[in-house]
Amino acid sequence: MKKATSYITTMLFIVLSVSIALASGDAEGGHHGGAELWKGWGIKTFNFIVLIGLLYWLLASKIKDFFVGRRAEIKENLEKAVEKKGEAEKKYKEYSEKLDKAATEIDGILDMIKAQGVAEKQKIIEDAERTAKKMKEDAQARIEQEMKKATDELKAQAVDLSVKMAEEILKRSITQDDHKSMVKEYIDKVVTKH
Repeated sequence: MKKATSYITTMLFIVLSVSIALASGDAEGGHHGGAELWKGWGIKTFNFIVLIGLLYWLLASKIKDFFVGRRAEIKENLEKAVEKKGEAEKKYKEYSEKLDKAATEIDGILDMIKAQGVAEKQKIIEDAERTAKKMKEDAQARIEQEMKKATDELKAQAVDLSVKMAEEILKRSITQDDHKSMVKEYIDKVVTKH
């Protein structure tokens, strides 16, 4: 309120000073019409002061309320902005921590997958080596079996061939007389034994 009063007082002082200055300039220029000039300036100054006073009386409280309300609104907006900034920083920190945690978990999962991959690779290699060893043993057993079978067949063929060759040799070398004597000898042995 004191500011408004001092503002009005300053305005009145300026208006009066300007009026006096203009009036003194006209007074020096001539004596005729000097009073009328002062009267015109006085009426204009009075009208101006009344207009300023009326505007002040009508608008001062509204202007004051506007600026007070605007100030409160700006203050409230600033407080909300500070609050939102704090919330945003809190959320940023929270999300940053979650992101760091997720990155750590992803690194752990990647390490686990790599370890499992290495273990699985080792297991596959061991399984393959076992399978190859078993296949080699089975093949060796089959080879030995086939060799034994082939050997047995060769022996059987050799025996058959030997018997046939012996028969042939005997047929060629034994005569009719030899044959009769062998039959007689055999019969004598059978009869003596029983």
